[in-house]
Amino acid sequence: MRGLLMHEHRMSDIEGVYEDLEADISLEEFREAVEEKVEQMGGLADEETAAMLIAHEVGESEVGGIADIEPGMEEAKFVAKVLSVGERRTFERDGEDEDGQVVNVEVADETGSVRAAFWDEHADAAIDELEEGQVLRIKGRPKDGFSGVEVSVDEVEPDPDTEIDVQISDTYTVENLSLGLSNVNLVGLVLDTDTVRTFDRDDGSEGKVSNLVLGDSTGRVRVTLWDDQADLATELEADETVEVVDGYVRERDGSLELHVGNRGAVETVDADIEYVPESTPIENLEIGQTVDLAGVVRSTDPKRTFDRDDGSEGQVKNVRVQDATGDIRVALWGEKADLDIGPGDEVALGDVEIQDGWQDDLEASAGWQSTITILESESDSAGASSTAGDESSTSDENAGLSAFAGDAAADDAGATGDESAADTAEEENGRATADEAGATDAGEPSDGDELEFTGVVVQAGSPVVLDDGETTMSVETEADVGLGEEVTARGVVREGRLDANDVF
Repeated sequence: MRGLLMHEHRMSDIEGVYEDLEADISLEEFREAVEEKVEQMGGLADEETAAMLIAHEVGESEVGGIADIEPGMEEAKFVAKVLSVGERRTFERDGEDEDGQVVNVEVADETGSVRAAFWDEHADAAIDELEEGQVLRIKGRPKDGFSGVEVSVDEVEPDPDTEIDVQISDTYTVENLSLGLSNVNLVGLVLDTDTVRTFDRDDGSEGKVSNLVLGDSTGRVRVTLWDDQADLATELEADETVEVVDGYVRERDGSLELHVGNRGAVETVDADIEYVPESTPIENLEIGQTVDLAGVVRSTDPKRTFDRDDGSEGQVKNVRVQDATGDIRVALWGEKADLDIGPGDEVALGDVEIQDGWQDDLEASAGWQSTITILESESDSAGASSTAGDESSTSDENAGLSAFAGDAAADDAGATGDESAADTAEEENGRATADEAGATDAGEPSDGDELEFTGVVVQAGSPVVLDDGETTMSVETEADVGLGEEVTARGVVREGRLDANDVF
């Protein structure tokens, strides 16, 4: 009887600890964990102590949602819905005869999505048993992968009784993109294209990369095209509608990008896509901002060329853009200076940098990262093109853009206000040759120069190759970096390569 009473007392203590836990684990599972803990400790702890230890472990690892998972956690437990199951990949393990295998599974809940890596025997089960839409209870170890946080799965079991409100689809809009997604299809309007850039790999082969900017009714996104897909940037034109097939989402400079590798594709499609840009009123601009603008071109200056520090030739064209709240000079750099933009054109300018301009006026700089879309040309017979939608109805700040078109058409291509065309040309040419010439496309560094370079890893190994969208840099480092990860390398240039003593 006494033994029975002691047993009941212990059970009530376990149940009391369990009730205070408020974790997503059944009482039966909790009791089993307590018994295992008592056995592991070899009698050094009674059941109540073991229950408290288990409660602490469960409380530390239980997360409220995928958005709470962080790489520094020792363990994370969460419930998520299967979005997609990847292919099985095999690899050789050092010193072992048997190959390893892994299957990457995209899972999500209402707070976000994450890639879960199923290894070896779990990989077999993932291929044989997992289906899209299935809800899983997962325990695993978070880590920092090249696409963001990933979870290496230790334990997994189906949870058919839990409902998770996540739409299962591989077709996304821009606003639905999140870091780590793969197998992404997206239909969008081409807003901007880019030239193809090349870089050398360690094996002697040449890699290629280029960019597009796509927009839909929910926003816009930069699309990075690699290798065989890179030439598509030269074949597509603004205002075409395309579908990205089998893309994957990465992060660069704090913004999401959609990448397309050799498994993916970009295809023209017959679809009506409306892109309605959001913009910051010109009167609200401040130095240091990177913003979107929309307005009517009041005037344009002739395109001018200048010599860069490395001896190459650059070019720039200045235009003045006005909205209902004010006007601002915009410098169009590089290939953007070749755009056929004239007085009366309605334009949307994405990701332009606001700088301190001539005579303390603000100035916008449109470099390689910027997007320029002609919403309505003076020569258009009626209405805006499909890239604009009904611009006059989207916001008060954009209302009345067309009202400026008639006045702008009457202006000549010189500077407006009390600035003379000669002063404008002289000032801008000075800025181009002195400031921007070295900033947008710096010359080759010399041996012994100290250099800090930030870019995306386009080759992992030795050397690491970084690409910042304009140039590539080979970096000698022992740091462990992943393909597609953005890093900054700091060190000294030796024989054309950056010998990095710090990579972060």
